[in-house]
Amino acid sequence: MRLLLDTHALLWWVDDDPRLSPEARRLIGDEENACNVSLVSAWEMAIKSATGKLRLAVPVQRYFQEHLPANDFQLLPIDLGHVTLVETLPPHHRDPFDRLLVAQARQEGLTLVSSDTAFDAYGVTRIW
Repeated sequence: MRLLLDTHALLWWVDDDPRLSPEARRLIGDEENACNVSLVSAWEMAIKSATGKLRLAVPVQRYFQEHLPANDFQLLPIDLGHVTLVETLPPHHRDPFDRLLVAQARQEGLTLVSSDTAFDAYGVTRIW
């Protein structure tokens, strides 16, 4: 299975946070699954870190440089196709970061790992 971790799923996995569902934990930890983290998550984390809404022990760039390879996660870049697909999405979700995750999941055929049920309205596969 090819997974795309929502930002909170990444953070909760790295922190071994009990809010990460058992199913999400099992699938992320399964070496047969390919785990992707979108560049949009780095952007979201950087904005939240700058505004004080997210506190990390290290800067976001270092966080990604350390935790993605350590967990065998792949960084999913943002391309023009992802960005322009957002234009066609109905306004079920107002969060621009999440809308881009939907576009990436749809275009790349990825399963979203997220507790956010708003993704379900887009017809993408979501596990939690």
